[in-house]
Amino acid sequence: MIKLTINGTSRSVDADSDTPLLWVLREWVGMTGTKYGCGIAQCGACTVHIDGVATRSCQVPVGSIGEAKITTIEGLSSDGLSHPVQVAWLQHDVPQCGYCQSGQIMAAAALLKTNPKPSDADIDAAITNICRCGTYQRIREAIHTAASLGGKA
Repeated sequence: MIKLTINGTSRSVDADSDTPLLWVLREWVGMTGTKYGCGIAQCGACTVHIDGVATRSCQVPVGSIGEAKITTIEGLSSDGLSHPVQVAWLQHDVPQCGYCQSGQIMAAAALLKTNPKPSDADIDAAITNICRCGTYQRIREAIHTAASLGGKA
């Protein structure tokens, strides 16, 4: 059994230590907000926070987590809507298809935690997640709005 702290709750999972964290979250724990995209840590759909750092969970063996705290999109805010990034995402109508958005939101929240007033260049450098619908301009605008709302609730 592997012990994990996910969204503030301690959980034990019966998974091989080399199983990617993404699959443990989705299949063992039932948190399906974190999405599978490419499986090679390129697209960012699987982004979660590990000790506050945006991390692509498809390439992280669950056995490597140790005592680190994992935050998924389900744990970013208690109601799924009140984190400043989530508020800004709704204000700017960011999602088109929506598939990549949980990863985008998690990446944006991590950015604002370390850089509360990012420039466009900072956002472009930090948010490397892929959006096949091309909503990058709305993503950037939403990140600026979230920054003005306090960004890291």
